[in-house]
Amino acid sequence: MSICAPDAGTRMTLELAEHDALRGALSEFPSGVAALSAIVDGAPEIMIASSFQVGISHQPPMVMFSVQRTSTTWPVLARAGRIGVSVLAADHVRVIRQLASRNKAGRLGGVATTAADSGALFLDEASAWLECEITYDYAAGDHRLIVFTVAAVARSAAVPLVVHRSGFHRTFPLTLD
Repeated sequence: MSICAPDAGTRMTLELAEHDALRGALSEFPSGVAALSAIVDGAPEIMIASSFQVGISHQPPMVMFSVQRTSTTWPVLARAGRIGVSVLAADHVRVIRQLASRNKAGRLGGVATTAADSGALFLDEASAWLECEITYDYAAGDHRLIVFTVAAVARSAAVPLVVHRSGFHRTFPLTLD
């Protein structure tokens, strides 16, 4: 199907929302990258999510993310009383593949972390940190939507890591003339 863009007079062609076309279109939406982590049964567990969303609710404070139903990390991490969410900084790009690797035992090797008394685990040098509790867990196609209530927050001056068009980027301010 072809339609005319209202402001530019250009034409765009819409494709069926099949896997590759959908992934390509969704990669146009820049997103932050978050590490969700906790100490579970005495061991650190971590997963990386670019599906993390803020501003779900301010009263009570809530955030959310989606996770594939096939994830083997989420069922373990979900058993934690509190989960630490670290909004990754641009400097984390050097360890992002390690943090997201299939080798669960090596994910946090050499990565500085701080554990809260609650068991929530945070990556040092992140842009922001949120200590969260699972409030809702909804089925959504081949994913689950997890809504957290935020118990505590902190932030730093670090520039956040952003994923856009399947690549990693950093943000920079634009001036409005």
